Amino acid sequence: MFSGLYEHTLDAKGRLSLPSHFRELLRNCATDIPTASSAQAETEKTKAKTCDAKTSDAELLIITTGIDRCLVAYPPARWREFEDKLAKLSQFDPAVVQLKRIYVAGATECPIDKHGRLLIPPMLREYAELKTETVWAGMVTTIEIWARERWNEQVAQSRQDPAAITKALTELGL
Repeated sequence: MFSGLYEHTLDAKGRLSLPSHFRELLRNCATDIPTASSAQAETEKTKAKTCDAKTSDAELLIITTGIDRCLVAYPPARWREFEDKLAKLSQFDPAVVQLKRIYVAGATECPIDKHGRLLIPPMLREYAELKTETVWAGMVTTIEIWARERWNEQVAQSRQDPAAITKALTELGL
């Protein structure tokens, strides 16, 4: 489970260091494979073959555009789960089409290099307005990547509506 905030600097080549805490969680996520039926296991093997054989799930994030002006990073297993759920929805539902345009069309496999960095593609950097100062935000099963100024704005805006937060906590039974 991804949690916490980490500030990192985007370098001139568009590389961004993945926080070491998230790297460790990603390694654990890649090795924590639930027991599956033989049919499910075969499906996973087939999906794994479509990925770059040189890159394991522990060395890769799928990064895409978010609904807000940020990027969303998925561990490969979580991304495959998301795609499987999306594939079961009607391709003619306008909301599904919009969701695919936002999340799937912008999705890019970003390998993690031996120094723990990812190259964020220019189109994704532009969308999220990433310049230099960034924030990695753990979001339980995904990670958001924000320009620091935008993150600060988003947090300030979220804190202006404590009733919405209280309602969400109440619905969780907390």
